[in-house]
Amino acid sequence: MPDQNPEPTTQQQEPTPAPQQQNQPRQGRRHQRAQQPARPQQQGIDLSILIPLFNEEGSLRELHQQLRYTLGRMNMRYEILFIDDGSTDRSFHVLRDLKRVDRHVKVIRFRRNYGKSAALSVGFEKAQGNIVITMDADLQDDPAEIPILRRKLEEGYDLVSGWKRVRHDPISKILPSKFFNFVVRQITGIKIHDFNCGLKAYRREVVRAVKVYGELHRYIPVLAKVEGFRIGEQVVQHRPRKYGKSKFGTGRFWKGFLDLLTVLFTTRYLRRPLHLFGLWGLCTALVGCVIVGWLAVEKVLFATALGNRPLFLIGILLLIVGIQFISIGLLGELISRTHSFEEEYQIRDYLR
Repeated sequence: MPDQNPEPTTQQQEPTPAPQQQNQPRQGRRHQRAQQPARPQQQGIDLSILIPLFNEEGSLRELHQQLRYTLGRMNMRYEILFIDDGSTDRSFHVLRDLKRVDRHVKVIRFRRNYGKSAALSVGFEKAQGNIVITMDADLQDDPAEIPILRRKLEEGYDLVSGWKRVRHDPISKILPSKFFNFVVRQITGIKIHDFNCGLKAYRREVVRAVKVYGELHRYIPVLAKVEGFRIGEQVVQHRPRKYGKSKFGTGRFWKGFLDLLTVLFTTRYLRRPLHLFGLWGLCTALVGCVIVGWLAVEKVLFATALGNRPLFLIGILLLIVGIQFISIGLLGELISRTHSFEEEYQIRDYLR
């Protein structure tokens, strides 16, 4: 009898640690799940809408309603980023009200008016979406075009620029715009029809690579092309202006051509200025040498007087100008070597 009592006790105590042994792996699995980092696509934002604005008080509420309707049907995580470029009307008060009722709205307000390029530059820096859409705040860009631009990106493009084929603007604005786009198209070789269209779609790596300043927002496709990104175009609807008036005058086209020179120089010759100035210098100096040489032959063989010949002065002038061009190029090379620019290369794929 005494030997039989301990056996049932051991049989009852043996199952006690068993649940603990079974629970430990489960706790370990839960712990492992907790340690695993969340997938970026589940926590990140899919789509960022950037809207630079200046004194667009009348159109903001209606634009916000149209955006919410369109983006709500796309089933994507999104943000709407308004950049108030120093508005002097009640635009910021309207944006503050929109922020209170919609958690997707974000607002940046400048202390003064810096220009569209500055607004886009800050917006590109703050945008968190994998796809970035830029559009104007005057209701001339239709938010219903956003899904179309996103699908165009899926065809393999990195940047899709809108093309307002049918424009609802005065002829005084349409004709200079057509001439401007034609010139830029011929010089840059990028075959899109509307460089200045505010409605564009970008992949995130594009807005991180492109540096926009001054008035270079017109040439974002050119800057992106230089970095090796693929550029596409999509016909978009252009609506008549409903509120206010245009903030851009005819002077922007003259500034645009000057900015085109800036883009061409900074993208092609910033690190090799002698290739630009040296080429013009050599051509000019060569013409001057030919003129002076021919006149020297005439002087030796035919004893022709040179002091009263304008061609002699032109030849000397061309020689001096050519030497000056080459000198400027050499000075540019010295400056670029002294400051040692750090080259940035855009890597499309990296397989490891």
